[in-house]
Amino acid sequence: MARDLVDLLWREHAAAPQGGARGPRARVTTSQVVDAAVALADADGLDAVTVRRLAADLGISTMAVYTHVGSRDDLLVLMADATRATPTRTTSASDDWRVRVADLAADELELHTVHTWLLDVADQRTALGPGTIARYDHGLHAFDGLGLRDVDRDAALTFVLDFVRGVARARRPDPHGAAMAAGWDTWGPRLAAYLGGAYPLAQRVGAAAGAEMAAPASAEHAWRFGLERVLDALAALPRGD
Repeated sequence: MARDLVDLLWREHAAAPQGGARGPRARVTTSQVVDAAVALADADGLDAVTVRRLAADLGISTMAVYTHVGSRDDLLVLMADATRATPTRTTSASDDWRVRVADLAADELELHTVHTWLLDVADQRTALGPGTIARYDHGLHAFDGLGLRDVDRDAALTFVLDFVRGVARARRPDPHGAAMAAGWDTWGPRLAAYLGGAYPLAQRVGAAAGAEMAAPASAEHAWRFGLERVLDALAALPRGD
């Protein structure tokens, strides 16, 4: 039987309870199960992560997987925390809080670009994990020197991360994106004929934006524009210290 989720999350900690010595030694460790699940999700998406598939990939039985993780939901929490524990974060030493927060946002976007399935793990129990807590602490330090109250510092970090997740969701691969780009030269004039004089503001702004970005939309432009607005909003926060 698997340990409680909080103990599984902190399994590498010295204070974590250890399993008994009886019985044959497990062929794989809990960390190997989690790492295999992360690799599977990265390659084939979250739906591909099933206990049966994981067992087959690891060469063990499904029941053996359940001795490491209590359920698939628990496994998803362990996977999410493991990705956040990976030491890929850039620690900005800048004295400019805008640079620090921008670096934080860029790093978070990279995390969700590498592990797109993270957007689909909404389990609040991830907050119990060492990787998630370490990343939270790291993110809070980006706001050092702003004089924010603790509750506002937490809200500011949530504000930034929610923006990043929105951008990451918009950047997910669109199965129809290539067809849109390939057919635009043909579809554009036909669409204009259908519209005629209707929705003049939408047509004018859409044409200007398309000409500027050389595409119907630009993820990079949306990212830069949005991040600057986020930083501007944070600059307007009242200081509490």
